[in-house]
Amino acid sequence: MITLLVVLWLGPRFLPHLGALVGIESGNHQRPTFAVTTLGGDPVSDSTLRGRVVLVNFWATWCLPCRAEMPLLQAMANRHGNAGLVVLGFSVDRAGADVVSAFLRERGITYPVTIVGRGVETAFGGVQGYPTSVLLDRAGRVRYKVVGPLAMASLEPAVRRLLRDTASAPR
Repeated sequence: MITLLVVLWLGPRFLPHLGALVGIESGNHQRPTFAVTTLGGDPVSDSTLRGRVVLVNFWATWCLPCRAEMPLLQAMANRHGNAGLVVLGFSVDRAGADVVSAFLRERGITYPVTIVGRGVETAFGGVQGYPTSVLLDRAGRVRYKVVGPLAMASLEPAVRRLLRDTASAPR
């Protein structure tokens, strides 16, 4: 009975990861609308990112799985940045920009990060847990959405597929 309950609880959480590995999309193809300013002062919006594959990661400094995942996100940003990938961190911390900036500096995280509220989470269809990663194609459509720190392992093949896919680029 306990095994069945564990499988029923874990199944919905792991299915999007498995889908990303093999190319079965878990996104709803919506185009989230957002406009934020990074901690570095740069404006970023859905329209400024069109033409790029974008990996949005909702996270928090107090979230241990988020902390474990961040070096992998940085490595992915480094590995695929020249090919058209943008990794964008959406912190949900309420401690303030100074705390988040210090956290990022200590860990050598250089991809753009901003602090967001529920409105931005809602634009992406809501966030059920942290970390949550959302992968957008070049046209800004949600193609994959996964919860948990396995995102980099499961999203790597999906990122590569979307970077190769020029058909999804805006015209």
